[in-house]
Amino acid sequence: MTSESKKQTEKLIDFIRKSPTAFHAVENIGGILEKNEFERLEEAGNWTLKPGGCYYLTRNLSSVIAFRIPQKKARQILISASHTDSPMFKLKSNYESVAFDRYLKLDTEVYGGTILSTWLDRPLSVGGRVILKKDGIFWVKTIKIDRDLVLIPSVAIHMNREANSGYTFNPAVDLMPLFGGSGAKGALKQLLAESVGCQPEEIAGGDLFVYNRMNGCIWGAQDEFFSSPRIDNLMCAYGTLQGFLKSAPRSDSLDLYFSADNEETGSDTKQGAGSAFLRDVTDRICEQLGIDARQLFASGFMVSADNGHARHPNHPELCDPLNSPHLNGGVVIKSNAAQRYTTDGVSEAIFEEICGRANIPVQHFANRSDMRGGSTLGSISNTKVPLMTVDIGMAQLSMHSAFETAGCADIGYLVGAMKQFYETGLRSERDGEIRLIF
Repeated sequence: MTSESKKQTEKLIDFIRKSPTAFHAVENIGGILEKNEFERLEEAGNWTLKPGGCYYLTRNLSSVIAFRIPQKKARQILISASHTDSPMFKLKSNYESVAFDRYLKLDTEVYGGTILSTWLDRPLSVGGRVILKKDGIFWVKTIKIDRDLVLIPSVAIHMNREANSGYTFNPAVDLMPLFGGSGAKGALKQLLAESVGCQPEEIAGGDLFVYNRMNGCIWGAQDEFFSSPRIDNLMCAYGTLQGFLKSAPRSDSLDLYFSADNEETGSDTKQGAGSAFLRDVTDRICEQLGIDARQLFASGFMVSADNGHARHPNHPELCDPLNSPHLNGGVVIKSNAAQRYTTDGVSEAIFEEICGRANIPVQHFANRSDMRGGSTLGSISNTKVPLMTVDIGMAQLSMHSAFETAGCADIGYLVGAMKQFYETGLRSERDGEIRLIF
């Protein structure tokens, strides 16, 4: 691994460590944008957009859009789309559960399609956001209890002889985190209050999650791999952001960065890729610039970035023999005949050309033809903002585990590909005819 790859990977791991939930990811993305002189807007406010101006806004504090206004009349629109959420456990409203008058557990439910067994017997904590109420005013504050706080204990092999024989976990029984002894009743709310500097009675509600506290690490014979929680999909959220910020904007290009919440549960929320958030923002921009959004979309391109599956070293039989990427092999273009990935022949060819211009290696992923795969936000967002789109990701192992693995070289490939993407000119004056300008 090169020193530059190691540096980029360490920055990614640090971003993930600081982003235990979608709320934190958006807060951290906002901080990075402001350091790069992006001005924050509010959906409820009036916008005055200036040529060359850089802006961003959030919805639900868990989805974010950043954009750059071109110096000249916009002739194209370029968008990257990723997601901020990861599979984990969400606390219910009444979360305290006493067992045997001796233990205090937290009542949770599964958020997203996580590999349940990977959450057992490891240090966990609680984070998310709390809603505070004082003098009749409600406001939201992110929270992260940054210490080992809870653990989901497994059952000893002596009491569960089926543990290594395909045991099925019951989320309502097997996966309740242990928080403390019976004397811990009320302690979590006190900890939450202390963390945000308020009185417990000022906490009116919250969206709280159990998250994996293990720090990411670089490993392998030549430090070629890294492992961390939430690589899916904070690797793409971070990498596309860095490519966006490092690019030199074209004077006639409207460039957007979009990272949405709730992809892991289907995107059908007010802040998800299935919402009107992206269309609302593009419509407001176009109204101010005096541009027909429909015409702009016809000369536009979206990169939907969500990690993909690497060929598993122990299970090659699970992969398509011709369309299975490897760690550290470059950007993965994902395709599916049923359009669960939105890549088509045109978007694939164009994005390969863009990557080739930047000397970024490209790999391809498709599921085995007899296996049903996952989906992502590209096709969903296209129903609201219709434009040419390619689905990409970076190859990883153990997707949806509490601790995932990817290649150190790949974050640099992603940043480089996205930088070139935002620096590319695209013209389409008739359907089926596209010209790239480098």
